[in-house]
Amino acid sequence: MSFRKALWSVFFLAVLCAGFSFFAQYVLGKNPCVLCISQRLAVMLTAVVALICALLPNRKLIGRLFSTLLVSVVAIGGLGIAIYQIYIQQLPIMDQPSCGAPWTFRLRDAPLFNWYEPIIRGTGNCGEVQTFMYVSLPIWSVLFFSAVLIWIWAWLVRNGRRVG
Repeated sequence: MSFRKALWSVFFLAVLCAGFSFFAQYVLGKNPCVLCISQRLAVMLTAVVALICALLPNRKLIGRLFSTLLVSVVAIGGLGIAIYQIYIQQLPIMDQPSCGAPWTFRLRDAPLFNWYEPIIRGTGNCGEVQTFMYVSLPIWSVLFFSAVLIWIWAWLVRNGRRVG
């Protein structure tokens, strides 16, 4: 498999995960919190970065390494947010910090708000545990970001010197 195909697979997996987050919100009724929305944005940014990197020339090792680092930076950021939310959800209710106001409240006077409001619509309660198939949603995010990191770095280590 070429490096470009590895990046395309990351892109399609990210699009699938972002699509599921909207499905969970608008069909299953799982109202996301501020940290959930931040994870959603990290998944969407992972898709965009993987797409851009897949379209860039990656014939040389330095290009593949640069693309791997770009995708990894975004995935590590999303992974950190998801791990922090898992930590918050494990705390007793009295010790859980507030996530702050929902994004829709914070950005309601921003330009073009009506265009991106469906992406950031949610609550400010990050301690509420919502599950899908008995697994909490931030754990699904950890699985996604970990899979991206493992996939892209395993490909680079295994096939780094080959052209493609």
